[in-house]
Amino acid sequence: MQFETGDIIRLKKKHPCGSFEWEVLRVGADFRLKCLGCGHQIMIARKLVEKNLKEIRKPLDSK
Repeated sequence: MQFETGDIIRLKKKHPCGSFEWEVLRVGADFRLKCLGCGHQIMIARKLVEKNLKEIRKPLDSK
């Protein structure tokens, strides 16, 4: 899977605020994700993101 900074990803489980969608802020062995519901940022292992991923959306302004 190819992840890029700025992508919007949808995970299987929702954040406690109720949002399923996260913005990718950093890509590597660990990801930094920002919840699109409340703005909370987390660091999470790539393996966990790939396991729980449902969909990847590219930002609308990219071509």
